[in-house]
Amino acid sequence: MTLAERERDLENRLRSIDDPLLSDEHDHENETERDGATDDRADDPADIVSLGLVNDVSIDGDTATISLAFNSPYAPAEMDLGNRIREVVTEAGFDPDLRASVSAEQGFDEEIMPRVKNVIAVSSGKGGVGKTTVAANLAAGLERMGAMVGILDSDIHGPNVPRILPIEGEPGVTPNDELVPPRSDGVRVMSMGFLTKNADDPAILRGPMVNNIMTQFLQEVEWGVLDYLIVDLPPGTGDATLNLLQTMPVTGAVIVTTPQQMAVDDTRKGLRMFQEHDTPILGVVENMSTFQCPGCDDEHDLFGRDGGDDISADYDVPLLAKLPLHPDFGAENADGPVVKDDDSPVQESTTTLVEEIADRIGEVNRRKVADSSSVPEAEPVPTEVGRS
Repeated sequence: MTLAERERDLENRLRSIDDPLLSDEHDHENETERDGATDDRADDPADIVSLGLVNDVSIDGDTATISLAFNSPYAPAEMDLGNRIREVVTEAGFDPDLRASVSAEQGFDEEIMPRVKNVIAVSSGKGGVGKTTVAANLAAGLERMGAMVGILDSDIHGPNVPRILPIEGEPGVTPNDELVPPRSDGVRVMSMGFLTKNADDPAILRGPMVNNIMTQFLQEVEWGVLDYLIVDLPPGTGDATLNLLQTMPVTGAVIVTTPQQMAVDDTRKGLRMFQEHDTPILGVVENMSTFQCPGCDDEHDLFGRDGGDDISADYDVPLLAKLPLHPDFGAENADGPVVKDDDSPVQESTTTLVEEIADRIGEVNRRKVADSSSVPEAEPVPTEVGRS
């Protein structure tokens, strides 16, 4: 066979690999369409080539380089797909070299924050539901998986991220007067709390001032190259959130609530706001779902129950997790976030949440590619989760 024929043969072999998340979504869409009008997509293939997830296949000697339209580093589902692709390439007699890249033609931002692959907004309808705890553990958990992560504590009136993520040093300044975020065990952190003289000083800001601070934090901070930027938004549907949605390419939003009816009602308002701005909803986190008594191990519903389930069902969005009320989630945990605490009984559930969100980001990104098409320059695909 000629080189071109060998490359086409290898590409055809890759058609044996389906994207499980997009396949599930594809099947759901087909079922929905069959309940209504004509089903024009029932026979659409869901393999990675037909979905447009393979940018290019090239062979050089014994090495086959596969360029993939992946943009969610260390997401477990993408890691699994990468491993399956390596198996197919190896079975074909080649050494696999997997690369990942996406482009503006495939629907990705290359202008506003070109060095940030994904912006994840973490929001809540009201305060006191543990939004910052979820955001901080999400950032730390993604970093632990191996990703390059930053977190913007934009909860202007209650910047508590540094209480959960112990900071190493203070913000720096570049020669161009850009702020350089300090780090917390690898996570780059920028917080309004750095700009107040004392921890107890109030942040008395109004709409235009809030918008100005948000713009500075997003565009005048030297974030470097990031796989994920987590934005811990102020509770509610105020100016900071609207400014973010109007100016930034937000990959998706995580909505945090408690089972309490008041929190659920406010969460619905926030969710609708994201939908009105065409922001993908990654899912809902029901925090403080139950309290496990340390004396008898019985579980108690202190704030009601199934609030997250109701939102998930009513708005057809995933319920990502139900996290318990537990002392290890306390904001004064000097040892850092529970997702990195191997001795914490809630580490496993928190890690599972992080993985679910990463997979949802991957699903959103790959669906975006499947709805478009182009071929950008590629970079290596990770082979395993975690830092050495």
